[in-house]
Amino acid sequence: MTLIPDPAPRTTGLAPYDPHYDPLTSRTPGEGRDYAPTYWVASAGPPPEDDGPMAGDLDADAVVVGSGYTGLNCALHLAREFGIKATVLEANRVAWGCSTRNGGQGQNASGRLSRSQWVARWGRETALALHAEIREGFDYFADLIRDIDCDAAPGGHLYVAHRGWAYDKLCAESEVANSVFGYATRMIEPEELARDWVDERDAVGALHEPLGIGIHPAKLAFGYLRAARAAGARVHPASPVLSVERDGAAFRVRTPHGTVRARAVAIATGGYTGQSLHPRLKSRVMPILSNCIVTRPLTPEEIAATNFRTRQVITDTRTLRYYYRLLPGDRLQIGSRSAITGADASNPRHLQLLVDGMHAKFPALRDVGIDYSWWGWVDVSHDMMPRIVQPDAGERLFYALGYGGNGVSYSAQAGRRLAELVAGRSLRQLPIFTGELPSHPFAPFRRVGQRLLYRWYHHKDEAA
Repeated sequence: MTLIPDPAPRTTGLAPYDPHYDPLTSRTPGEGRDYAPTYWVASAGPPPEDDGPMAGDLDADAVVVGSGYTGLNCALHLAREFGIKATVLEANRVAWGCSTRNGGQGQNASGRLSRSQWVARWGRETALALHAEIREGFDYFADLIRDIDCDAAPGGHLYVAHRGWAYDKLCAESEVANSVFGYATRMIEPEELARDWVDERDAVGALHEPLGIGIHPAKLAFGYLRAARAAGARVHPASPVLSVERDGAAFRVRTPHGTVRARAVAIATGGYTGQSLHPRLKSRVMPILSNCIVTRPLTPEEIAATNFRTRQVITDTRTLRYYYRLLPGDRLQIGSRSAITGADASNPRHLQLLVDGMHAKFPALRDVGIDYSWWGWVDVSHDMMPRIVQPDAGERLFYALGYGGNGVSYSAQAGRRLAELVAGRSLRQLPIFTGELPSHPFAPFRRVGQRLLYRWYHHKDEAA
């Protein structure tokens, strides 16, 4: 098997991609840096036109910080529904962070908690309302992407049990989904899974849920960019936000080459939310690295050996889960955990860990070369659920953060909800719309515990 070397700098005239950026230790994510070397960016075609870096001061009804899925959808909805022409500020290239580095798995989910955990934490009535909100978000996402060429692969989501005890947990979760939420999941026995779906070596069955769409992340982001600008939003890359300061009833949002005076600020920076961006956001999310690889195109013989009969999105039941699928063009994409810190992100052992996981699942692919390898930061909240909130009723600052790796589809709805807050609308009383993200005063030091947790999770995940 061939592993790709570290990517050589591209001669684009942009600042080079920084593989070691770390939101807990870096003051800003840079200015005008090139994209990470993802398969998505390499295969999406040229990025659409944007409005160029900030050049001088200006006034705006609203500033959106971050040009990923959430920020672009916020700007799109502000323009379409409320006539508010937002100014979107991005530190590097448009959709430089999560939105061009994820696995492209649109699921009927948001955050890290299961539906049974919703019931246990908030009670049946609130859990049902939360399910309805997230289901509405999935439907909104599915409707949006009908107008975007993003290689959409609908059909559902396959949740693969990697051990017998995990299969039992999935059976219980399926029963809750069906009986409490009316969400028609079904269990798949190992023989049916290997025969009709995919022959994964360590799988002992799966749960299938009907809602799930695989997408090409960069094509989706570029589609959102086109739509937002067509609606009237202005999108400025290479314009990192250095500070957000009150100016009477408004704000001054400072960048290296100009300041925006805005009546409202919406922050949608995901796993790339730096500690110094705004005091209300310090230590509100724990950035976690996720690694991703894409193979060379598989041969018909290799596809037959793995019996891939589905192109639906797939995850497994490990705490340090793998997410994977067969892409258009017959490449296999697979992702999972990575380094603890940005400084260690390019250590080859993290890539090898992911490759070893692919080999364990699909031994027939042991000699298949890896064409693309990258990593990115996931915004995990300290209570495992996102927030779309106005943290202080006395100022018009808002944020949407904390998807925990389940934001591909719900980010569209979160952007819409964020726009509603900016426009002065009230949101329903749900846990994700009330209260701030919980803070952790020692967030930078949680990485010591994270190393120990990863070892414990691996031991627990692989137990028979």
